[in-house]
Parts: sequence; C-alpha cells; structure tokens
Amino acid sequence: MKSARAEAAFQRVLTIHAQEGDKCVMNKNRVVEVKDGYRYQDLITHIEQLTKLYPCLHLTWIGHSVLGKRIPALQLGTGAEQVHINSAVHANEWITTPLLLKFMEDLARAWCDGKPVSLALLSRISICAVPMVNPDGVDLSQDGWNEDTTDLPLTKWNQGKKDFSHWKANIRGVDLNDQFPAYWDEEVARRGVHAPASQDYAGKHALSEPEAVALARLTIEKNFARVLSMHTQGKELYWNYRGLEPAYSSEFAERMAEAGGYKAVALAGSDAGYKDWFIAKFKRPGFTLEAGEGVNPLPLTQFDHIYEEIEPILLTFVQG
Repeated sequence: MKSARAEAAFQRVLTIHAQEGDKCVMNKNRVVEVKDGYRYQDLITHIEQLTKLYPCLHLTWIGHSVLGKRIPALQLGTGAEQVHINSAVHANEWITTPLLLKFMEDLARAWCDGKPVSLALLSRISICAVPMVNPDGVDLSQDGWNEDTTDLPLTKWNQGKKDFSHWKANIRGVDLNDQFPAYWDEEVARRGVHAPASQDYAGKHALSEPEAVALARLTIEKNFARVLSMHTQGKELYWNYRGLEPAYSSEFAERMAEAGGYKAVALAGSDAGYKDWFIAKFKRPGFTLEAGEGVNPLPLTQFDHIYEEIEPILLTFVQG
C-alpha cells in the first residue's frame, strides 16, 4: 500500500495519455519482482517482458561492459525535454536496479491506462533510464568469481576475500563513480588508492572504463535537462558541486527530498562522480539519491518500503 503522501504525489505529478497507435497488453500482475537478489539476466528478462507489454517503453543499447554485456536504456515519453535516471553504478547497490525498473513500469502502466490527471507529463517530458550501469560488478557482488576462467586477480584486489558482497567497483576494480572528468586528479589524491580494488580506485585516467564512457556519451548525445543517479544508502539527496550548479538547484532538491521524507544535503570534498561531471559540464541540475538506510548491500526486505519513499522523489524530479 502506498502512503497518502506517495499517492497524492503520484496523482499530482502524473498525467499520462496513451500514444496513438500504442496498444498495451495490460497485465494485472506486476513484472518487476525481486525474490533472490537481482542480476543482469533478471534485468534483461524483465526488460523483454516490459517492452512487450508496454510498447510505449523503447529499448536502446548504449554500450558494453568490460565483459561484453550490453548496457540497456529505456526511453518513455514523447516530450522534447529529456531527463535521465541511472542506477547500479556501484555493484553492491544492485537493489537500485529493480527500484528504477519498477518506477518505469509504473509510469508505463499509467501511460497505457490513459490515467486522467492534471498535467500531461509524458507529452512534455521524455525519460531515459539506464537501470544497470555496472552489470559485471552487479553479478560479481552476488555470485562471486571463478578465477580458473580468467586472468583477472579479483580475489587479490578484494584483499584476499572470496566474499564479494561488498564490492562496489566494476570487474577491473575501478570505481565507476570516480571515473568522470570533474577534478578527477583531486579525487585520486583524496582517495589515495592507486591500484584496482573493491572501491575507491578511480582508474588509470578519467573515462578509462567502457561503462563510464557509455554513460558519458549518452549524456552528451541526449543533452539532458537534468539527471539523477540512484545509489544506496543514507536517505539523502546531494544536489551541489563546487558552486557550479544552477541557483534553483537547492530549492529543487528540497522539494524532492521533502516528497519522500529524505534530507537534501550540500556535499563537499567529493569529485569525479557522474553528478559532479554533469553539473560542471552542463551547468544544469544534477542529483545523487542515496536510497534507503543501513549497510550495503541493503536487504530485499526493505525493497517495498524504499520504493514507497523514493517514488514521489523520482516523480518530483521528472516533473521539474
């Protein structure tokens, strides 16, 4: 059950009319369900089901991971204003993938239902979602690694541990949220990690990793009006970067955070993240959402509760 606040936010923000020619096969059951973790194959299976049920959801591929997994993006809406949400940049934050995919499913379902509400949101806005930026890392963090099949010394990079559940980096031990050309050198010096590791190694240079390159290329090509990157945890929303953000970013962040009972935080002492690079390059609003509360990886028992919190935040972000 949604809270009254979440339902009110949904009805206030969401206006969706089915596109002419879009014939949806409505299903009483939801596609996105999470039972035993969430891996790359789960994502692909769900995307195949969603795009069949909801023709208004359009699938594209933005690049490949180190191991050759294709990175999918979902597009929804016909508006000229493009906005972007991504998730699972960090491997052990994989719960953000089904959270984002569930949000896209709810929007697509409402679109196909032709729900009568106050604003024609998806005729004004187009959403481009990348639900799993780091597919190799997501699978590694849940299933571990057979070193007999590769030359990558992952156990060594993991400080000799065979448990990869707290691994954040990609399969080459590079932290993808330290990969972007926004004071990258300063982030390297601050982290002090100069070799592959489970987290905090920024790579040999900015945009050295194919996953980060794919996300940067997509962002430049789409010329997004605003972006949001989903992480866990802390129930916080970061909105600033070295004073380069638009003046209204603070107020916007407060509205978003309040919608879900989160806290908007002005973050200092952090560089080279996706949000940082977007703000620095485009001078437009960029946000990092730290969903849920606890220790990563967050348990699936929190999934429904986290979604109830963040759904109105995401809707407020999309609305602008």
